[in-house]
Amino acid sequence: MKTLQTQVLIVGAGPVGLTAAMDLASRGIYVVVAEIRRAGEPPNVKCNHVSARSMEVFRRLGIVREVREGGLPADFPNDCAYRTAVVGRELTRIPIPSRRDRYTATGGPDTDWPTPEPPHRINQIYLEPILFACAEAQPRIKILNRVQLDRFEQDDSGVIAHARDLDSDQDITISADYLIGCDGGRSTVRRLIGSRLGGTDVVQRVQSTYIHAPALKDLITQKPAWMTMSLNPRRCGTTVAIDGRDNWLIHNHLAAEEVEFDSVDRDWALRTILGVDDHFKYEIISKEDWIGRRLVADRFRDRRAFICGDAAHLWIPYAGYGMNAGIADAVDLCWMLAGVIHKWAAPALLDAYEAERQPITEQVSHFAMNHALAVISQRRSVPAEVEMDGPAGDAARSKVGQAAYDLNVQQYCCAGLNFGYYYDQSPAISYDGETPPPYGMGHFTASTVPGARAPHVWLADGRSLLDALGPAYTLVRFDPSVDASSMLKTAADQGVPLTLVDVDRAKAGYAFAENLLLLRPDSHIAWRGLTAPREPGQLFQRLRGIAKQPEGMRRDDAVLA
Repeated sequence: MKTLQTQVLIVGAGPVGLTAAMDLASRGIYVVVAEIRRAGEPPNVKCNHVSARSMEVFRRLGIVREVREGGLPADFPNDCAYRTAVVGRELTRIPIPSRRDRYTATGGPDTDWPTPEPPHRINQIYLEPILFACAEAQPRIKILNRVQLDRFEQDDSGVIAHARDLDSDQDITISADYLIGCDGGRSTVRRLIGSRLGGTDVVQRVQSTYIHAPALKDLITQKPAWMTMSLNPRRCGTTVAIDGRDNWLIHNHLAAEEVEFDSVDRDWALRTILGVDDHFKYEIISKEDWIGRRLVADRFRDRRAFICGDAAHLWIPYAGYGMNAGIADAVDLCWMLAGVIHKWAAPALLDAYEAERQPITEQVSHFAMNHALAVISQRRSVPAEVEMDGPAGDAARSKVGQAAYDLNVQQYCCAGLNFGYYYDQSPAISYDGETPPPYGMGHFTASTVPGARAPHVWLADGRSLLDALGPAYTLVRFDPSVDASSMLKTAADQGVPLTLVDVDRAKAGYAFAENLLLLRPDSHIAWRGLTAPREPGQLFQRLRGIAKQPEGMRRDDAVLA
């Protein structure tokens, strides 16, 4: 029997597990990652989008350049096109810059992001190997491939996991302080902690096919696009450019009455979606059929064991926020775990993870499902005239195209899902009675209300405020005459790493009403004030998980103290 010891055991080496491992390692934590696949074994052709918030995480981890340089060719448009078929007439287009132009593009619905790191289009088959190589190179991370977790037990001192090497059939025992399950929709860890998924089992069935079709790009007369939605009365579907050259992923969206994946002839559906005849040649690389769901786990934790990503929530991948929500889970959890392991935070701080992430993922799951239902309705109502010549056809194409643009621009240019969400039920935030502004999938209002994400700011030295955040809490001061010494001293006395960052209010680009903002490592606001609080010790005890927020806290108590 092989025995290992580590501080955190992560089950699953997909994008969420690898990001969690690198986040913990960046905070000085030793990690073992157990993955059932072989090293280098490609994942399914699934996620195609890395959100701005996830790119911010990769920036902090020092790997954003590697990620940004992967995926589609540098000059390949990331546009979303809507046509009668892939090689048919174009109805409308949502312009999205190529990665070459991502930092400099202006105009259009998907530029001017309030962040130093806009989104990036890259399929998981390219993203995951990049993350794996970056994680494997870090000395605090040990990745065990072809290792399957069978069971674990835990007590007040830690977790003992029992796993098996699938190639040698050797038993492996791994002792850890904590365990994180990032092991997907069929999560073993979720089952072992007694958590259950609940929600909507079936939103839509999708017959998906990954094909090699080198001739397709030469048949497309319009400007290339990352995604093309085919809208016609016979068969609607989505075609995604995987490598920008020869390989494509085609989603055939099945109707409600088409209850089996083979309800529709695959070859006929592919040719109808593409708009090609029986002479067109293609090769099926793999069949990637899937069911869109809306499911959220009823618990994200059992004492020292946690779940993140698809292990905790599954929803239909609209707005590209499946994997990205998992990365947000990991980032939220890992800074808290690091605080507890390094002993500047109490174990009770970990209660904030489920309190924060479960309500948000429930909310996002409804965003995604409701949008999916609206798109399904739109696809079912495409008129026959859309493929006709003449004025009637022109009018139909204009109407269908405008409706498709208006409905979908919010999911492909989803600033609200990136920057609008906030935590309003967390024990790790000092609230002051003000509610953050509402947000939608594609829109939000920047805010300094505790629980919200801090507005983006460029510093005088050219860095983003995100680049200046410390490993734990960061005190941002907009008036250097405000005395912050009591907060700095209290944090030092309680062992809390606290970084002071001075920002020129006049040049910040946002009308900050406060003089002080206390930010968490995930850039969410923990507290705000005009001056330092009268009793900073109570504030830091609350943020360390030692004391609860007093009942009846008023805005003036927290902000004007």
